[in-house]
Amino acid sequence: MNKLKLGYAPTRRFVFSAEDAFKYKVMIRNKIESFGLDLDIVDLEGINSEGLLYDDNINADLIIERFKQEKVDAVFFPHCNFGTEDTVARVGKALGKPVLLWGPRDEAPLEDGMRLRDTQCGLFATGKVLRRFNVPFTYITNTRVDDPVFERGFVNFAAAANVVRQFRSLRILQIGPRPASFWTMMCNEGELLERFGIEIHPITLVDIQLASKKLEKSGGTEVEEAIHYIKEKLDYSEVTEDDVRRIAALKVAMKQYARQTGSTAIAIQCWSSLQDAMGIMPCLANAILTDEQIPVTCETDIHGAITSVMVQAAAMNQAPTFFADLTVRHPDNPNGELLFHCGNFPVSLTVEQKPKLRKHFLFDDHSPGTHEGEIRGGEMTLARFDGDHGEYQLLLGKAKGIQGPYTRGSYVWVEVNDWPLWEEKLVKGPYVHHSVGIHANAIPALYEACTYIPGLTPDPVDPTEKEIQAWLRGSDL
Repeated sequence: MNKLKLGYAPTRRFVFSAEDAFKYKVMIRNKIESFGLDLDIVDLEGINSEGLLYDDNINADLIIERFKQEKVDAVFFPHCNFGTEDTVARVGKALGKPVLLWGPRDEAPLEDGMRLRDTQCGLFATGKVLRRFNVPFTYITNTRVDDPVFERGFVNFAAAANVVRQFRSLRILQIGPRPASFWTMMCNEGELLERFGIEIHPITLVDIQLASKKLEKSGGTEVEEAIHYIKEKLDYSEVTEDDVRRIAALKVAMKQYARQTGSTAIAIQCWSSLQDAMGIMPCLANAILTDEQIPVTCETDIHGAITSVMVQAAAMNQAPTFFADLTVRHPDNPNGELLFHCGNFPVSLTVEQKPKLRKHFLFDDHSPGTHEGEIRGGEMTLARFDGDHGEYQLLLGKAKGIQGPYTRGSYVWVEVNDWPLWEEKLVKGPYVHHSVGIHANAIPALYEACTYIPGLTPDPVDPTEKEIQAWLRGSDL
């Protein structure tokens, strides 16, 4: 992915200290650059002599033009003193991007009683005017520059903005229709486009079969690299060399189609027509692509593919997702649950040094292509974008890995805070048995991203909405 582009628009007001505002402009810029995020910062240098937003008659149009030309993904308006609320609102409205509002806490008044900045008062004003302009925004508590609350809020905003930019440009490669018996995988393609701008690019199983066969015969660098990866990373003793080559060719064919169509995720009809036509399961191909930041979902789960992109983006594309069935309860732990799929979890997450490439254990034809093994536990986020009757929600919850009995396929046993509550939410909907996991705390970023996605309501189960908001305010710091 390209770097997230952040518009940096520090603001001041003419009645307070211009010198102090300039000092804080530099100080804040240095601080956000120290957070270690891979950002491309677009500032106001050259628009005026100060590089600050302060004169509406000159600044607004020039700032809007610069940020539009640079195609910024989000805008940060640090209030270096009281700030110019009308210009902030005009710029925010014109751009239509996620907006971050924050200002550094003021020092004590000078000995003569004068105050240099009055930042907090300006934040109150700007918040009200942004509401008048119908500009959604994120707010970080008025804190000092070095306060960890500022760092937490800024990093979370950047992750939320990353979710929004990838959500708004979503195109999903759909390979085949949903399996006939999977009514749970129904989705409204027209509504996804009309409401969220999400595009679906469908191709048939015949298309992917022909592309795979061509690559299987002709080979090429990408196919040979995929074969090498499979042989290096997996124990493939239970399948043939031809099987390995077919799986590698399928992986490359899927990736090439994703590139050609500009798709960032794939939903594939993984059974049973594909193995009848090609003699393999796509599970390992799905796993490898997901590790390469092109998440692939099973059973043509379009909503699952949307979830995967959002969750991946919330972790700033620094960790792979895994696409799982919520399957059975733990035999001993009342809050334990099995996250499982036939063999599609990323290889990089597997506990075993050389997990097995095997034949499918459920279907009668026993086609090869499943990558089996337990993945690592630890803290993780589980999420699900879903909807029906024109309403869409984003289920959010945290889990941690626990010990559990061996099972076939890709799997991990997890514990949640209150499984009966989770189960009730899942059964009553609008959700299904599929979820997306990631070994990161993606919940606050996904929650905040919903601020900028009209028609999508966050549905946190653990932590609660109040707990997320308190965390963002730094209640635990």
